[in-house]
Amino acid sequence: MDFSEIEAGVRAVDVPADVHEAALGHLRTWLEGEPTRDYRAAILGLARAGRFDELVDAFYRVLPFGTGGRRGAVGVGPNRLNPLAVATSVQGHAAWLTQRHQGELHVVIAYDVRCFADARQVYAEDAQPPVMGWTSRRFAELAATVYAANGVVAHLLPPDADYYMSTPELSYVVRALGAAAGLNVSASHNPPDDNGVKVYDERGGQLVPPHDESLLSEVARWSEAKSMPLEEAVAAGLVRWLPRAQHEAYVRTVAGLAGPGSRALTVGYTPLHGTGCVHEVLRAAGFDCVLHEPQATPDGAFPTVPGAVANPERPEAMAHALEALDVALVFGTDPDADRLGCEVRHDGGWVHLTGNDIGALLVYQAARHAPAGKRPLVIKTEVTSSLVQRVAEAEGAVVVGDLLVGFKYIGQVLAILEDEGEYRGVSAADVAFVAGVEESHGVLVTPVMRDKDAAGGALLLAELAAEEATQGRTLVDRLLALKQAHGDVRNHQISVRFEGATGAARMAERLAGLRGAPPTSLGDRTVRTWTDHQDPSGRFGAVVSGSDRASRNVLVAELSAGPGDDGARVVFRPSGTEPKLKVYLELRGRPGADPAAIEALGGAMNDLIAAVRSSWLG
Repeated sequence: MDFSEIEAGVRAVDVPADVHEAALGHLRTWLEGEPTRDYRAAILGLARAGRFDELVDAFYRVLPFGTGGRRGAVGVGPNRLNPLAVATSVQGHAAWLTQRHQGELHVVIAYDVRCFADARQVYAEDAQPPVMGWTSRRFAELAATVYAANGVVAHLLPPDADYYMSTPELSYVVRALGAAAGLNVSASHNPPDDNGVKVYDERGGQLVPPHDESLLSEVARWSEAKSMPLEEAVAAGLVRWLPRAQHEAYVRTVAGLAGPGSRALTVGYTPLHGTGCVHEVLRAAGFDCVLHEPQATPDGAFPTVPGAVANPERPEAMAHALEALDVALVFGTDPDADRLGCEVRHDGGWVHLTGNDIGALLVYQAARHAPAGKRPLVIKTEVTSSLVQRVAEAEGAVVVGDLLVGFKYIGQVLAILEDEGEYRGVSAADVAFVAGVEESHGVLVTPVMRDKDAAGGALLLAELAAEEATQGRTLVDRLLALKQAHGDVRNHQISVRFEGATGAARMAERLAGLRGAPPTSLGDRTVRTWTDHQDPSGRFGAVVSGSDRASRNVLVAELSAGPGDDGARVVFRPSGTEPKLKVYLELRGRPGADPAAIEALGGAMNDLIAAVRSSWLG
């Protein structure tokens, strides 16, 4: 098959002309270039099969190195995650580190359970890509050899390790070793065919603007990477194996957060075939924890999870464990064990806790862990439920509650408090951090890490559940009591997908339309305030980088109160990891409302959802 035939097929795909040209340029480079010689058979196989939509999507751009790193479908092409994408990402990171730090540099590398097996069946049997069968471990070893070739010492688990390092443990180890950075090979809860690399700084947190922008610029400079044989790197001390004692220290540290109280409660845990070790932490803290063995086997195909989407935010992902375990509550974690799911046995059935439910319960418990003489500090993102802030403040906490979406901003507040002793009027001397919360099931209950940690969250929820059980109650009873006292805040999320090569442009047009003509009403409600977080006169100040502008691509509408509520909020933002526009809706109930008023909130939220869809998303 000659290139003219491929060109004809590409030009027949219904995308703009500049997308055609970009795809064809990259296709020619990959077909003719020596570094990508091994991929030619797979490219030609796709062309012979008429998979030109796939070719255009795989070749029209270089997979973006976003604010945290690269994540996407594994496969052939510059817009896919493959050894070339990983190696050049690491090469850029190594060069960036050496520019910023003096002396010997150390990086900690973690990886998840993934193995590329072409679950989407993109490639023909006789034209499979050389990345077929690549595991996250293999990508991690590749990364280690690139760091080593650049003189950066890489630490990772030994080849015979019988356990994995989760995202929160990576954050912990970076800080414990005093490393300059961390790298995680993982696609979190994405589908099995995806993978990625995410970068962490010396504090164990994700990079924030403008530092992430400077890393993006450096990575973009590299189309090739240095490397050295793994055995040679090990012999030279440039690749070092992490001892099990480091893992045990993480478990011991998190378990040590437990306070006194009842442990008379049996809980269950499923890692959903991922890297989680929540059961180890709970057991070390004195809880009887039953591990759901069928899902305790690391397996990147996630075979027992419906749709192979191992995300504990989804009740269906937890169903396998709920059918098997005879316990009071079940925890679940996503493949890199930073997100926490919780299901509670209540009134003879199972109740799924949302991320906002978990957040409200967690801050209620965590606020009571603050040391004497200091006020508890709770940090949350803007789209996390107002119920979290109401509960935290009622328990005496100082709340930083209006951050941009992304757990990295919670870590940034902790870093500013460390470095400057003050953040927007909050004095580090007066407070003790007890909880960071985001609505997407992310929690952190100790500053010894700087990314979300499901294990610490599970521990505090287990403590609270055991306390409630002594009174014949469950976590659901406690949640209902909090809502009655502080107001039943209803939250809902709408996702609008924008697939394909033109998806990003179409999503940008939708947001530009809202920016250009900000709405003044929604149904019977007036828009009290309309906020564009890219506005330099707003609370986030001047835009400091392109990555900052992207993170601040957020529009917020505060709406007037209705007959039985204290107002509503609608937030628009593009997803940072998927081609979709996320819309967050909140309806704030009134404290102490009677049952009829609480029930009426459901209808009011349905009206709000319908109005947003028809008026602002139609």
